[in-house]
Amino acid sequence: MSIHAKLSPEAQARLASQRRNSTISSLVIAFLTIVILGLVLGFFLLPNLIKETPTIVTYKANETKADEPEPEKIKSAIQRKPSSPSSSMVKVIAATTTADISIPVPDVAVTTESVEFGDGEDFGGGWGDGMGSGKGGGASFFNQKVSAERIAYVIDYSGSMAGEKDKLMRNELTKSVSGLNASTKFQMIFFSGPAWVAGSDATASGPQGSVKAKGGHTYKWTGKGAHDWKPVGKRQSVEWLDMTSSQMAESLKVIKESKLVWGTDWTNPLEMAFDMEPPPQIVFFMTDGQMSGRDMMGLTRDLAAKAKRKGIVVNSIAMMEPKAEEAMFELAKRTGGAFTIVDKGGKVREVKSLKKK
Repeated sequence: MSIHAKLSPEAQARLASQRRNSTISSLVIAFLTIVILGLVLGFFLLPNLIKETPTIVTYKANETKADEPEPEKIKSAIQRKPSSPSSSMVKVIAATTTADISIPVPDVAVTTESVEFGDGEDFGGGWGDGMGSGKGGGASFFNQKVSAERIAYVIDYSGSMAGEKDKLMRNELTKSVSGLNASTKFQMIFFSGPAWVAGSDATASGPQGSVKAKGGHTYKWTGKGAHDWKPVGKRQSVEWLDMTSSQMAESLKVIKESKLVWGTDWTNPLEMAFDMEPPPQIVFFMTDGQMSGRDMMGLTRDLAAKAKRKGIVVNSIAMMEPKAEEAMFELAKRTGGAFTIVDKGGKVREVKSLKKK
């Protein structure tokens, strides 16, 4: 037989209330547990579920039509020859046959390296416009062949050149200027007592001389005899000429028509050539004159030193004047140039070395 306790209504009410509270507490605890578990799982799992696709940005340049490549032009460049302390370095050239002009001379060519940059449209290409310093053409004067960008002719137009020497000089100078490359800059400086840019009108009488330039300005000169001349005031400035067809025609006319003038002093025209900007790389210097009463070797050493400081090579030609041989030989030797002698009748003799006097 079972014994059951009979609860009062108040006890039953309290028991029911406790059951409700327990149920509610269990539900709340279960809910909070689920929420906490969800948050924990979400913290670890959500970053792996959310994937951000990166944006790829590209750039495209405007298409341009590539220019057709031009063939590269190969030009000779200049390399200045250093002067040597030994007289054996001077080129003294001559032949033993009689002719109008017969002077075989090795090339005096000096070349500075040309630095060029390429261009390209792919990786590894270079850049630049392809311009370098290796420009310049060839020239020949009394068969002294050179390669240079800037060439100055310093030519004796004194009265003592009259006759056979004058004919040889004008013919050879005409041939040389006619053969210049279109890329070569050049200038001619003529001299007697005064010195002038070719194309100017020069006169000299006794101790006075004048040069009337193309622009109309007159330059005065004064002399102490035939071989010692100085400018009165400023000397005529010398500008480079471009070798165009019209300039060639004008220069050839000047060579043919310029008159011989009294006196001989070749220090002034050489200094005018050396003072050009930029300086010449080659100077062709031709004279028949020994300057009597002057310290020729002292003047030559001073001129050679100035030329060397500016990197100028002087090629000397003595026209039928053995007395000028020593000074002209020294000028060529000290600047790394060539020296030739033209004797009467157009005969050229070879000189290995100068005899000590």
